[in-house]
Amino acid sequence: MTYTSFGFYLFLAFVLLLYYAAPLRVRWIILFAASGAFYMLAYRTGWWIMLLSGIFSYGAGLLLQTCTRYRKWIFFSAAAMITLPWFCVKNGNFLLGAVCGRQPVAWIIPLGISFYTLQILAYLADIYKGEIRAAKNPAQYLLFLFFFPQVIQGPIPRFGQLFPQLVKGRRFEEAYLIKGFQLILWGFFLKLMIADRADIIVREVFGHPQKYTGCYVLAAGILYSLELYTDFLACVKLSQGSAALFGIGLAENFRRPYFACSVKEFWRRWHISLSGWLRDYVYIPLGGSRHGARYANLFVTFCISGIWHGAGYKFLFWGMLHACYQIAGSLSAPVKARVYERIQMPRNVKIMLQRMGVFFWVMCAWIIFRADSLTIGLSMLRSMFADWNPWIFFNDSLLTLGLDWKEWCVLAASVCFLFYIEHKQEQGTSIRNAVLQNPVYIRFAVYLAAFLTIMIFGTYGFGFDPKDFIYGGF
Repeated sequence: MTYTSFGFYLFLAFVLLLYYAAPLRVRWIILFAASGAFYMLAYRTGWWIMLLSGIFSYGAGLLLQTCTRYRKWIFFSAAAMITLPWFCVKNGNFLLGAVCGRQPVAWIIPLGISFYTLQILAYLADIYKGEIRAAKNPAQYLLFLFFFPQVIQGPIPRFGQLFPQLVKGRRFEEAYLIKGFQLILWGFFLKLMIADRADIIVREVFGHPQKYTGCYVLAAGILYSLELYTDFLACVKLSQGSAALFGIGLAENFRRPYFACSVKEFWRRWHISLSGWLRDYVYIPLGGSRHGARYANLFVTFCISGIWHGAGYKFLFWGMLHACYQIAGSLSAPVKARVYERIQMPRNVKIMLQRMGVFFWVMCAWIIFRADSLTIGLSMLRSMFADWNPWIFFNDSLLTLGLDWKEWCVLAASVCFLFYIEHKQEQGTSIRNAVLQNPVYIRFAVYLAAFLTIMIFGTYGFGFDPKDFIYGGF
């Protein structure tokens, strides 16, 4: 049962009815029972690992709060125990093969382990630093960890932001339902109109790297950059929309990252909950930029980011590449500023060139990220620069990759619409509020038109599973 399945929305509607029918003080119990049921229905074999992690971290949190001696030892021991299951299932087979030369092991992989592991570590670290108090009720703490709208792919919540909303209970308001419906509708648009359609081309090119070179790699790299963004953003919007129906606000995870003018800014806009976690619990504890080791700390932080995303050299290289981007950007900033001032480049032109440059360099890193191995990824990048075949954009070659011209038109129109919406948001316009300011019949017409467009033009029947989200594999 996933966020795009019909069964999930039947389940969601049932839980919603129970939630608002129950007395306010016990509504958190409905969410707790629903979260347990969702996890059991969605993934039946690894639930006990998740439960043991929750129980252990609950006890560790209380111990950290009550003990005055050996707190550092308690914290680091608990953090190591919490990290161990994630490390085994995510990196165990890589180490067995690369270091020990052993056969891979069929690990049991709990759903959302990469996300709830960081969630627990942040919880314990905040208790250790005295920023929050440990949860007293174990069931309420487990609800914070396994709240079903965000358990699969985040965003990674902080205890102080999410926990009070869950246990307090929300009174029914029509605005909650409207906001939730809007977010869910937008999530389906991103997933079915852009991400799943782009994936057809991406899988074809990346699946046959020796066959497709040069501008094929460029086209696939651009599409994968859009696919990954819209796929993950879709999941976040579906999570936020589902939570919003209960009056619960999940943190924003993206803020139009491809409008960034530097790679540093890109990471302030992309996967915000992960970037914030790495900043607060890795970069700053290492010393940040205060002790003369700014670039070394940055390098270590992005190496950890790469390891978190997956095992293997390609993810580590991807993380190091982004660290190098930021270091190079920081070192070259004064030179670029003088160049812009000398040639008196118009501000709009400068911003456009900066955004295009950021997209290109990030896209190159995504090609490494998506390739089957580091060697293949580097080979694809080399061919993109070395093999000259721009005629594929004009001789119908792209129509042989899985989409006909009508599908390409729908994809292009959807991407243009996304760009328009995000451009307006970047200017400070709230599209959701703009829709709500219209009379009821206009709002209904807009929602109906959006629903029918997605149903008619959404990507179906191409021999792949549209229910899977990319970041579900991390």
